[in-house]
Amino acid sequence: MERGMFVANLTKDLGLRVGELAARDARVVFKGNRQYLQFDPQTWDLVLNENLDREELCGSTEPCVLSFRVLLKNPLRFYQAELRVIDINDHAPEFPAREMLLKISEVTPPGKIFPLKMAQDLDTGSHGIQSYAVSENPHFHVLTRNRSDGKKFPELVLDKALDREKQDQLRLKLTAVDGGSPPRSGTTEIQIVVLDINDNSPEFAQELYEVQVPENNPIGSLLITVSARDLDTGSFGEVSYGLSQDDDVNEPFEINTKTGEIRLKSMLDFEAFQFYHVDVEALDGGGLTGKCSLMVQVLDVNDNAPEVILSSLNSPIPENLPGVIVAVFSVSDADSGNNQQVTCSIDDNLPFLLRPSMENFYTLETDGALDRESRTEYNITITVSDMGTPRLTTQHTITVQVSDINDNAPAFTQTSYTLFVHENNSPALYIGTISATDSDSGSNAHIIYSLLPPHDPQLGDGL
Repeated sequence: MERGMFVANLTKDLGLRVGELAARDARVVFKGNRQYLQFDPQTWDLVLNENLDREELCGSTEPCVLSFRVLLKNPLRFYQAELRVIDINDHAPEFPAREMLLKISEVTPPGKIFPLKMAQDLDTGSHGIQSYAVSENPHFHVLTRNRSDGKKFPELVLDKALDREKQDQLRLKLTAVDGGSPPRSGTTEIQIVVLDINDNSPEFAQELYEVQVPENNPIGSLLITVSARDLDTGSFGEVSYGLSQDDDVNEPFEINTKTGEIRLKSMLDFEAFQFYHVDVEALDGGGLTGKCSLMVQVLDVNDNAPEVILSSLNSPIPENLPGVIVAVFSVSDADSGNNQQVTCSIDDNLPFLLRPSMENFYTLETDGALDRESRTEYNITITVSDMGTPRLTTQHTITVQVSDINDNAPAFTQTSYTLFVHENNSPALYIGTISATDSDSGSNAHIIYSLLPPHDPQLGDGL
């Protein structure tokens, strides 16, 4: 959908009055700095603020759901909502390489299965890969298998025995087809080298290796060493190792082909991936392979500081009014567990209170009446710390100004004045000056003077 397209009529969905969203200054608040939705300023319909890429937002996670909140002010209220991004078939299957190499002994019996590298399709569900097919030939066909995580992978099945003396190489085209309408496809070439007799395949000491790694492990650090042996002799018994990383073309691991040591080749990120499934392959000199699986669990490290996101700021605020909402803000932390838990505080010596309103949202309110004549401005520092080890802290400072109300009466500089004037004076004779002050500001401090009727009738109205 393009930017500006209609998403929802929240006035109807929330049972509000026409114009209430505008009157209450409604806002859409997403976690982080991205703003995927906004209100149309004319209709107050909820519309798309930017084009959405489901694969960028959610990867392979399905359903792809973005949580957000609708904030209504005056009176304050939050609504929790979710935006589901529906996949379209905008990606074709891709294999990790243009060519696969298989070395198969000529004595391999029909029915033998050879696992192939699976293709990747960034789309999900029915738009993902549905089947594999191989070009027509007399020796092989392809089976499409389902992995435990729902992904489909191909297996090459030998139908007719090979004869190296008749044909020492074969080239087949492997095609992956997705479930779109129309479907998209991707291809790779399988090069098959027919070998002489090699009747033992490498076997790993374990079928499954598991390891846990902190996300801040340095590049080059050793994760684990795998080991396989082959009962054959000579080149047929020499084993080399490789990784078949089918979850992502750019997985952050590398293996020493001779020793089986698996090390990090790039810095891990728990917030991006928590688990990796890697197929480890042992290849002997005759082209036979053995496989095992490596499961890598990434452990979270407190490497993200909390964030403070200000939703609204009410400044200036009038003096003498307690309980005024000054600001509404949210706090978040991209880590997990204790590393994600945060505490929020402000300085104790300020006349303000911090109140949690809902999950990770806070309001800043005045604690009692403020006096502009005592202080006209406050700098309030919001401190947010997570519960990790060591703790990470973020500070956000907001400035709040205090506006004046007319809460101070004028005061004369003296309680009484004595002025002397000669009789028979001429009109408009200057007698003296009286003065008063007002501690308010602006028009509230402007003073108008007037004379009340004299108490003594003999004085007349000569002033």
